[in-house]
Amino acid sequence: MDEAGRLSYAEVTGWVRRFAAVVAGNRTYLTDLDSAIGDADHGANLDRGLQAALARIEALEGEDVTAALRAAGSALISTVGGASGPLYGSLFLQFGAAAAGHDWYGLIEWAAGLDAGIAAIVRLGKAGPGDKTMLDALLPARDAIAVALASGAQPAAAVRAAAEAAEDGMRATIPLVARRGRASYLGERSAGHQDPGATSAAMLIRAAADVWVAGGQG
Repeated sequence: MDEAGRLSYAEVTGWVRRFAAVVAGNRTYLTDLDSAIGDADHGANLDRGLQAALARIEALEGEDVTAALRAAGSALISTVGGASGPLYGSLFLQFGAAAAGHDWYGLIEWAAGLDAGIAAIVRLGKAGPGDKTMLDALLPARDAIAVALASGAQPAAAVRAAAEAAEDGMRATIPLVARRGRASYLGERSAGHQDPGATSAAMLIRAAADVWVAGGQG
């Protein structure tokens, strides 16, 4: 990512590859989190979907960011079971839509895609802040990057702020009582467990910082 926040095709697809690698490396961890309050399949399902997404990106010709992100989104929707497929798939489709019609893809477009993706997730999942879902990581990330960019922060600092906010939001799900999704069936017993969806969402944002910011730490 350059000082203006512009991202190359290699950097955008590198972010998807990094996210896929982190999920693959944490497949058991994500599944263990899900076993406590869900269906015990989040890590396995998301890993499978991301591998399918990478295969579709590899099959593309040229370097079209919109096509790559939409291919990833479509793969996630078609291969991931449960709620994660439509939610993550819709998020990636919106990341791709934000690139359409632009001569280049940058952090501003990515942030717009994140915002639109969150809106799509809200429509699909009917969840909101504090419901103990992936939104509890994505919403703080969206707000942090918006504040950083509006205040004139450098793009690198904005991405780091988003990653840190997502991880704070992820940890903040531990004491929450789930109000949406499979975890909501447990009622008060869902408290005390970190939400798997928020965890993978934080990994998604951290992957951007790892790839786009020099010296980013995973």
